[in-house]
Amino acid sequence: MSGGTTADGTGGAGGTTGDVTSAPDTPGGDRPADREAVPDTRPVADEVADGRFKVRLTNFEGPFDLLLQLISQHTLDVTEVALHRVTDDFIAHIRGLGDAWDLDETTEFLVIAATLLDLKAARLLPQGDVEDEEDLALLEARDLLFARLLQYRAYKQVAALFAELEQGAHRRYPRSVALERRFEGLLPEVMLGVDPRRFSEIAAVVFRPKPPPTVSTAHVHQHRISVREHAALLRERLAELGTATFTELVADCENTLEVVARFLGLLELYREKVLAFEQPEALGELSVTWVGGSLEEARAVAADDDEDEEYG
Repeated sequence: MSGGTTADGTGGAGGTTGDVTSAPDTPGGDRPADREAVPDTRPVADEVADGRFKVRLTNFEGPFDLLLQLISQHTLDVTEVALHRVTDDFIAHIRGLGDAWDLDETTEFLVIAATLLDLKAARLLPQGDVEDEEDLALLEARDLLFARLLQYRAYKQVAALFAELEQGAHRRYPRSVALERRFEGLLPEVMLGVDPRRFSEIAAVVFRPKPPPTVSTAHVHQHRISVREHAALLRERLAELGTATFTELVADCENTLEVVARFLGLLELYREKVLAFEQPEALGELSVTWVGGSLEEARAVAADDDEDEEYG
């Protein structure tokens, strides 16, 4: 920036305007890396109308978040900002507020100040190829910090939008008066559809005492069901029928547990490769075909299974 150039930026806090004037360039076009702003002789800290912190430097005057915005837009050089001066001003500002200090404002200052400090350190350090892994990690941390700051600003803008919407919603009030007389005639007539006798019967059913709830104990005393026994039964039945549907095979089951045991028995027989499944369509009827030999062989194997279960 050439000497005497002025850039005006509009801040996000209450429309406050910050004025930035660049310092004259040194001969040769290079700006000294270690030069900082000369503190102003005016009051170091001031408050705007809403009580927020305001920075007063030689080359900048305005809200603190606007300072970061101008630096990120390359309107102001971070090396020309006296961060220690700004920090002292903010501490004086917080002490001046006493018990009325704002935690959100303090958190915002810490985030922005940390980002500016890291950016300034990166500008003051010699530039070149980064070979040390620790230096590379520091640069990555700097980029993450700046990205976190941008994310913080986005959240802040969204929160401001929500606050504006909330204030707009507070200006809406529900109707708390009765219906106007001119609209009462538009209401339809109430049609009950029952006579007094029927209405009394309905009331008697509603107000009749309900029986106390009971818990069934039938599931506690259920007998044990053997999957091997049902598999032996299926072996003989399929060897005799040849082909049957699953519905036909479980037609004589008395409860759900027997149906489950019957299905597990089919899976055991399928693992022995003595039957085949066929289902023409998804969720359709399951057809079972016996491929395990003659009926006599099936009965012999079923008898052996019964003996193994009895003595095993």
